[in-house]
Amino acid sequence: MLSRVADSIYWMNRYVERAENVARFVDVNLNLLLDAPLGMEQQWDPIVITTGDQETFRQRYGEATAENILKFLTFDREYPNSIISCLRSARENARSVREVISSEMWEQVNDFYLMVNEAADGGQLSELHHFFPQVKMASHLFAGVMDATMTHNEGWHFGQLGRLLERADKTARILDVKYYILLPAVTDVGSPLDDLQWIALLKSASAYEMYRKRQYRITPRGVTEFLILNREFPRSILFCLLQAERSLHEISGAAPGTWRTDSDRALGRLRSELDYLTIDEITQQGLHEFLDGLQVHLNKVGDKIFADFFTLESVV
Repeated sequence: MLSRVADSIYWMNRYVERAENVARFVDVNLNLLLDAPLGMEQQWDPIVITTGDQETFRQRYGEATAENILKFLTFDREYPNSIISCLRSARENARSVREVISSEMWEQVNDFYLMVNEAADGGQLSELHHFFPQVKMASHLFAGVMDATMTHNEGWHFGQLGRLLERADKTARILDVKYYILLPAVTDVGSPLDDLQWIALLKSASAYEMYRKRQYRITPRGVTEFLILNREFPRSILFCLLQAERSLHEISGAAPGTWRTDSDRALGRLRSELDYLTIDEITQQGLHEFLDGLQVHLNKVGDKIFADFFTLESVV
């Protein structure tokens, strides 16, 4: 497969997944605000902090109000990680490989972009409670169409790799939102407000029902362990890394437990470290510190994949 084609399929899936997860990201806070007691201060600045783009936001918008942050993360065409920018990039990548992907995939990503573009032109921020679920569903439809209509060859595995690495990173960031928002006071730990925040987090990761089937109580330890270390839930970080490693091995030809490329080695090391980690070790290290380090390692894996498969070496 040409590196240009592989790169486009990889990033098409990363951008679709990123758009979905930005919607989930904001949805965490919207759900918290709906369930929060009257008079509780709204906290929007932590959402921008956890994106890592707070300097860009401050230069362009200044004050971290709900309206400014929603515009920035959702409809800002100049911010490359907004929902509309992600869908524009996904559509352009899909357009460049239309001869490789199925026509159904192209139609779905095109319809997805047009839906978001229409919402951006409408400019009704009050309708975002309905808009974000639509974004998540459109992303699910794209993933389902791809699985059902594209041959599961190298191209499909590059798409899976992009989607799963993006999902692992964003699950970590969604958890980090909870770390930053936390509680008005330490005395509220274990209170109904604390429970509401963890329930909102689970629902925003589409994890509430699956978590309750395994756990009877909503606890910070239980939720954190489920979203990081569960091997069966498709949005947990460990599940994403396990499946991403399988797709990477299909691409590189490495046997399970071995490596042939630097990206095999980087992803395998990260997956194995997480595979043997316990929730006690994570809490001892500090949840924010662990998630921050995990995001750094995921970025390094992405860099290795780029170097192994997408860069063109000069011919002397």
